[in-house]
Amino acid sequence: MSTHGPIPPNNLRSGDLLHVTRAASVQFINPIAFRVIRVLDWPTYDGWVWLEGYQLNAKGDAVARRSIFVQPAGLVVTQRPPRQHPRQTLRGATHSRGVFKS
Repeated sequence: MSTHGPIPPNNLRSGDLLHVTRAASVQFINPIAFRVIRVLDWPTYDGWVWLEGYQLNAKGDAVARRSIFVQPAGLVVTQRPPRQHPRQTLRGATHSRGVFKS
C-alpha cells in the first residue's frame, strides 16, 4: 500500500518509509529517506517521538542505523508495508508427516 502525506504518531509502524525534512525537525536541513524499525517508547516532549530505523540512500539501500527525534506531524510517509494478518491455527490439531490429525 502506498500513501503520501502526514501521518498521526500512533499510526507509525515498522516498515514505513518516511521522507524526513526540516518540517519534522530543524536538524534535517537536508532531507533524508528513513525506514522505520520501531517507534521507541522513550519520554519526549508533547508532539515529538523517537524513531529507530535506517537512513536510506537514493537507491533505497540502508547506509546508517539511526535513532531520530522528530515531530510526526512533519513526516511524510512515502510507502507503507502491507498489514500482516494473524495466521489461523487449527484448535487441538497435531502435525505428523505433513498430515494434520485431530
